[in-house]
Amino acid sequence: MSLWGLIVEPQMYSFCLILILILFHLLFFKISPIYLNLIKKSKVSRLKGIYRVGLHNRDTISIIFGSLLGNAHVEKRLIEVGSRINFYQEAVHIEYLLHLHTILSGLGYCNTNLPNIRTRLGPKGKIRKVIRFATWTYTSFNWIHDLWYKDQIKCVPNCINQYLTPLALAIWIMDNGAKVGYGLKFLTNSFSYNDCLLLIKALNDNFNIKASIQSAGSKNQYVIFIWKESMDELRSIVSQYIIPEMKYKLN
Repeated sequence: MSLWGLIVEPQMYSFCLILILILFHLLFFKISPIYLNLIKKSKVSRLKGIYRVGLHNRDTISIIFGSLLGNAHVEKRLIEVGSRINFYQEAVHIEYLLHLHTILSGLGYCNTNLPNIRTRLGPKGKIRKVIRFATWTYTSFNWIHDLWYKDQIKCVPNCINQYLTPLALAIWIMDNGAKVGYGLKFLTNSFSYNDCLLLIKALNDNFNIKASIQSAGSKNQYVIFIWKESMDELRSIVSQYIIPEMKYKLN
């Protein structure tokens, strides 16, 4: 069975049980102020993570998984019993991050306020401008955290081929793909060699795209190169999702 079924994960059943109990009380007993308060909280932003269960569609999951192949990360928030997705880019790619923010805020996943450009101290004291935003906390994001993290280290899930859709691939390219000659490389420095093997297999199995792993120049750091002969196929798969500011990555 496809792992897309995991989008409705175990917490969903507990939430459904709570809803059944609420309806039972509404039908047969005086309405409790507690239930009234829950009903009045119609805006997702005002709910605690435990009440945000959600049914996330395929495109939403594709955006999240494509981003996690790049710079995004999942933060498990124990206090609110849920997880949230954090998106991050250097300010030079502000158009791309604002594109993601527009999509996700429009779907109700995060605050509609535009994220601000901030500064942070980079290597050798260099000041770097960055832009970031995060989704609301959802219990239904916990399975994503558990799938991607082992001992608090982000790793590529063994089932990545089931989630590497054309949209996820396009997001991955925009997030941390880089033009190189007549090809393209993914900056997979933070992933292990075995993680990169999973990714090039998924690229070949899902899209017939040929890729190879090369050293990033540092110990245990690797990048994935898309072969020149696969670039036409790659462009035909992802072009409809690539925003104008990022099309240069596809030559």
